[in-house]
Amino acid sequence: MVRRFLEYIKLERGYSPNTVTSYGDDLEGFEKFFTELEGGVTWQTVDSDVVRMWMEKLMESGYTASSVNRKLSALRSFYKFALKRNLLSKDPVHMLTGPKKHKPLPVYVKEKDMDALLDDAMWTDGYEDVLERTIITTFYETGIRLAELIGIDDSDVRLEQRELRVLGKRNKERVIPFGESLEETFNTYIQARDSEVTRTDSAFFSNTKGRRVSRGQVMTMVRRQLSRVTTQKKRSPHVLRHTFATAMLNNDANIESLKKLLGHESVATTARYAHTTFEQLKRVYKNAHPRA
Repeated sequence: MVRRFLEYIKLERGYSPNTVTSYGDDLEGFEKFFTELEGGVTWQTVDSDVVRMWMEKLMESGYTASSVNRKLSALRSFYKFALKRNLLSKDPVHMLTGPKKHKPLPVYVKEKDMDALLDDAMWTDGYEDVLERTIITTFYETGIRLAELIGIDDSDVRLEQRELRVLGKRNKERVIPFGESLEETFNTYIQARDSEVTRTDSAFFSNTKGRRVSRGQVMTMVRRQLSRVTTQKKRSPHVLRHTFATAMLNNDANIESLKKLLGHESVATTARYAHTTFEQLKRVYKNAHPRA
């Protein structure tokens, strides 16, 4: 059943490989939990008490409420699939609610720190520096996700139109505009790449060996470069996505437009960034109040 479900979300629903792997791990972990209980529990006999016990064990083991809810979501999807195909006769997750999760404020880098990091004086003309500066700039000026950046091919970068095509979650394509600054950065990078690297594929971002940059390589690059301008604990590509969103809102972008640029399905997700626009409120106050 689990194998059929994973094939379904991969082939018919178009879930990403990372999501399919995560769902598989979650279901395997749950199955391991209930098969070790007394009484010979099976997928057919699992009830809501077993699911509650599983969630409690996860929380006791140090999982956050967000992680437990994600695992519970995988279980919900599996049972919906199994019920529709008459593989199981009941859904023990239907009436359950996951643990309440504390939503931390999005972590971002201040605009002045990003300006300092991207200053020409901070970089050399060596290929590795050119590559890393281009990747940092792309994250900051487009707000794309890590997986989206890695997947960019040459044909996705339209310099004349200043447009970037990316494949988002569930294989949804979107086109993101960019400005003159990123166009210049791309041109500098392409010149360095084509003169110094022997490429093995059509990937836009190539490492020194000519291969598509990997997830781990990009995360290491971002962590190392952000360490130059911030001491905050989180220094990931997603922090740069938060930084893009915050900068847009601080400079008067509207929520609906930002939602489309980020590729969010719900405007509620985008609204998380609204709290970070205090600088905008200060500007309004300073311009409007006679004693500001």
